[in-house]
Amino acid sequence: MDDHGKDSILQFAPLQSAVDEGFWHRFSSLKLNKLGIEESPIPITGFVSPCSHRQVSNHVTLLSESLPPESSEELLTTAISRGNRNRCPVPGLLYNTNTLEGFKALDKQTLLRAEAKKIWEDIHSGKAKEDMRLLLRFFVISFADLKKWTFHYWFAFPALILDPPATVVDLKPSSQWFSSEEAESLVSACNDWRNNHSTTDVPFFLLSIAPNSTVTIKHMADFEACQMDDHKILFGFYDPCNLPNNPGWPLRNFLLFIHVRWGLEKVWFLCYRESRGFADLELSLVGEAIISRSQVSRNHLSMPNVVGWEHNNKGKKTSRCISLAQTMDPNRLAIAAADLNLKLMRWRALPSLNLNVLSATRCLLLGAGTLGCQTARMLMAWGVRKITLVDSGKVAMSNPLRQSLYTLNDCLNGGEFKAVAAAKSLSSIFPAVEAEAVVMSIPMPGHPVHSQEEISALEGCRQLHDLIDSHDAIFLLTDTRESRWLPSLFCASANKIAITAALGFDSFLVMRHGGGFVSSSHSVTAEASSDSSVEVGKVSLTDKSRGPRLGCYFCNDVVAPVDSTSNRTLDQQCTVTRPGLAPIASSLAVEILVGILHHPYGMLAKAEFADSTDAGSTNQPLGILPHQIRGSLSQFSQMTLVGHASTSCTACSLTVVSEYQKRGLDFILEAINHPMYLEDLTGLTELKKSASSFEVDWDDEIDDEVDDDCIEI
Repeated sequence: MDDHGKDSILQFAPLQSAVDEGFWHRFSSLKLNKLGIEESPIPITGFVSPCSHRQVSNHVTLLSESLPPESSEELLTTAISRGNRNRCPVPGLLYNTNTLEGFKALDKQTLLRAEAKKIWEDIHSGKAKEDMRLLLRFFVISFADLKKWTFHYWFAFPALILDPPATVVDLKPSSQWFSSEEAESLVSACNDWRNNHSTTDVPFFLLSIAPNSTVTIKHMADFEACQMDDHKILFGFYDPCNLPNNPGWPLRNFLLFIHVRWGLEKVWFLCYRESRGFADLELSLVGEAIISRSQVSRNHLSMPNVVGWEHNNKGKKTSRCISLAQTMDPNRLAIAAADLNLKLMRWRALPSLNLNVLSATRCLLLGAGTLGCQTARMLMAWGVRKITLVDSGKVAMSNPLRQSLYTLNDCLNGGEFKAVAAAKSLSSIFPAVEAEAVVMSIPMPGHPVHSQEEISALEGCRQLHDLIDSHDAIFLLTDTRESRWLPSLFCASANKIAITAALGFDSFLVMRHGGGFVSSSHSVTAEASSDSSVEVGKVSLTDKSRGPRLGCYFCNDVVAPVDSTSNRTLDQQCTVTRPGLAPIASSLAVEILVGILHHPYGMLAKAEFADSTDAGSTNQPLGILPHQIRGSLSQFSQMTLVGHASTSCTACSLTVVSEYQKRGLDFILEAINHPMYLEDLTGLTELKKSASSFEVDWDDEIDDEVDDDCIEI
C-alpha cells in the first residue's frame, strides 16, 4: 500500500502462527491415551493480543491449554486462564490425520471454504455480533508422527474477500488523528478496557467520541444505540501487526461484517496496538475504509471467495514440519526438568551455586540401607550425577518400608543385592544418573580373617582402596562402627572428603572428617606391604593456618573398633531407629557435602557455628559449615559441635596413617586380626595403664564415653 495514499487499495498484513512445544506434548498424550485413531476435528483455542513491539508482530499462539481439558482440574485451570489481558482467546479446530498421506491428501480448499462459511453464517445470523471472536475463527491441519516425534501442520485463517476490494483514505498514526484531549481520554479508556476481565476477551469494539472529547469504549452490540448520539464512531480491533502502513488481518472479516450487518460504505477504524502493556497511539493506526457496493451487498445468499492459508517462513504457501525428538523423549525431558529447582535457586537465592561442580562430583556411598537410600536421593536432588553404592546385603521383606529405593519385587526369590537394586532404582528415577553398584563386604577390625580367607579379604581391601581413590566424596553409612574404620583410614590417607551419618534409636550424628593430610602416592599392593622406603615425613598437614585439624568418627574413642554384632540380640544387631531419623540425617549429610564443595577452603574449612565470628562463615551463600551435627528426636533438638583430631585416633592419626603407608596390607591385616594392635600403636594401651592408677572403672567410663561422644548403631 502506498504511504498515506488517497483511495489506495486496502492491503492487510497476514496473520502468523506460533505453536508452543507444550501444545505438542499435550496433544501427543491426548492422541495416545484418548483419541487413538479418531480423526474428528478437535476444538482448540488460539490466543491473540495487540502488537506490543514496534519491530515484531504478534502471532496467533497455541499453548498446552489450547486443547480441551481432560479433567475437572484442567477445566478449572482453563477457566482461570481466561480473562488474561495478554491472551485473548479465539476459537479454532484441529484436523489431525493418522497418516502423512492422509495429511497431504486433504482437500484444503474445501476445508477453507467450509470454515469460512461458518463465519459467513455467523455474520448473517447475528451470532458474530454477540461473540465477535467468531470473526477470527481459524483451523489447523496436522499429522503427528509419534514414533519420530515429528509434527506436520498448516494453519489457515479464513478471510472473506470484498469484491471490489476496499480502499483506504489517509491511514496514519492515531496520535496524529486525535486531539490531545481525545488522545488522553482514549488511552485511559483503552487501558481500562484491556484491564477489565469481562472485556479483555473481546478483540473488536466501538469507540464513541463525544463532542467534549470524552472517549467511551462499547461492545459492538451497542452500535445501533450509538448511532442515535451525535458522536464520532470508530471501529476498533486488536491489531497484532506492527507495520506502520498496513492494518492486520483481523480487519478483513471485521469490515465485511460491518458492511453486511449495517450497510456502511465508509468506516473509520482504529488498529489498536500497545507498548509495555499500555495503549500506544504512535504505533496504533487510524484510517477510513471506503467499501463500494459490492457483490456481497447485491447477493447476500452467495458467499464470497475465501483466502487464508498461512505462508511458511520462506513466503511459500505450504505446510510446516517440526521435530521435537530431542525434547519429547522422556529421558531427555527428565534431564531437562531435573535441575529446574536448582537453576531457579540461582536466580536470586544462590547466584553463586555451582551446578557444574555438583554434577561432576563422584560420590561413593558405603552402605545401601536406610541411610544410603535417602542419601542417594538427596544427592540427585542437589544435581549430583555420579553415584556408586557399596553393600553386600540383600533386600529383605522388612526393608522397602524404610529404605526408599526398594520395592516388594526386590525382595522376591531370596532378594536382590541392595547395591544392585538401589542403582537400578536410581536410574529409573532419573535416567541421566550414572549409578553403579558394587557388591562387597568391608574388612573390619574384630572380625578375624582365617588364613584361607586372607586372599579374599586383601582383595576387598584393594577394591575399597581403589573405589575411594576414584571418588571425590565418601559417605560412611554402614550399620556398624567397625565397618567404618577402614574407609576412615583410606580417606585420611588419600585426603578425601568423608562424611559420616549414624543413627541411634532417637538420636543421630552427622559429621565431616577433618582433612589436611598429604599422602604419599603409595599404592596398596602386595609389594607395598614389604616396602619401607616411604618416609613418615610425607604425611603432614597441608594448611596449618586453618587451625587444628578436625577429627574423624573415631577421634573421641579410647578403644579400638571391635566386633559389635556377635553375642547380640536381634534388636541390637539391627538398626532399630525412629523412621524420621534417617531422612533428617541423610539430608544434613548431603547439605554438608554441598557446603564443602562451595566453601573457599573446601574440606579444610574451620568448624563454623551460628554465632561464628569468622569472616568467611557469614559470607558463604549456603551459610555456616559445621563439623558435627547431633540431634535428638525425643527432645526435637539439634546441636552443632566441634571435635579436633586426636593424636591417638585409631583411624586418622599421623601414627596410624604413616604406619599404613609404610606397611600397606600387612598393617591392615594385623589390625583386623588383632584390634588391640591399634591400641598399642596409638598409645591407648599406655593411657589405660596410667589411668588405672587412679582406680577408674574403665569399662563404665568407656561406655559412657561412647554413648556421649559417638552414637553407636
